Amino acid sequence: MTVEHHDLVHEFPELRDRIHELKISNRHFRKLFDEYHGLTDIIEHMEDESLPASTSTEEVAKLRRLHLKDELYQMLMA
Repeated sequence: MTVEHHDLVHEFPELRDRIHELKISNRHFRKLFDEYHGLTDIIEHMEDESLPASTSTEEVAKLRRLHLKDELYQMLMA
């Protein structure tokens, strides 16, 4: 099974510089960014089955990642 990568720069390549700027200047953004990427790593391990998890656990993790992505995107566009 191919695992799709969802790191923030992959998701928003046109915002690479803005992502870097906010990671350096905004603690809240950095905290959410780190949580997003940590969760993405866990989800990728669930998807490639190196970390066994129920479907519902995986879906809850993906929903949390989506909420984080939305919040990060709002901060990037502000």
